[in-house]
Amino acid sequence: MRSTANVPTSSPQLDDLPLANEPEAGQLENIKTHLDLILLALEALTGIGSEAMLQAADELNLKSIVADRVGLWRLRQSNPRRRSSGGRKKLDVEEARSLVLIICHLAKQHQELIRRAVSLLEQMVEQNKEPHRAALLGDYLDGFSNTYEERMEDTEELSPEDLNDLAFKLLIDLLFYSAVNGHRRLWLALLDHSR
Repeated sequence: MRSTANVPTSSPQLDDLPLANEPEAGQLENIKTHLDLILLALEALTGIGSEAMLQAADELNLKSIVADRVGLWRLRQSNPRRRSSGGRKKLDVEEARSLVLIICHLAKQHQELIRRAVSLLEQMVEQNKEPHRAALLGDYLDGFSNTYEERMEDTEELSPEDLNDLAFKLLIDLLFYSAVNGHRRLWLALLDHSR
């Protein structure tokens, strides 16, 4: 009798991510762009890197889809707005769903920090103060802006204010994605946003 103790299975949370119809190519382009931007925001706020993402993939039984740094890098490079030094990998639906689970898993792990940042943003706005003057938000904005400008092609098209608005929108989104059913919220938002 063979033991199945070490046989990897897919994450049961994948079943929570409904897919009535396969997204069209243009929709997948939008989905992979948005997923990469959310990961960029998470990186900028928490300081996590590829090791944490790979650990999350392992914890979620997604190693068959996100096996190593190269595989993760290729998934991130599928974002059409990224600077690229070669051919782009096409992101498929299962890879997109796996990235959704990884993002939400990491957001839950850093929920307290995300809550603190969003609360601080609300306070600064209520007090008519510039958010970047709060150390946590200033560091986040610097990290997000620097990484965005380093990795993305359309940096000339966005003003610093637009980039800050994008960073804060993604920060607020992360709060929702760190919640109990965050992976469903993110998946449904991606499908809706990509239309």
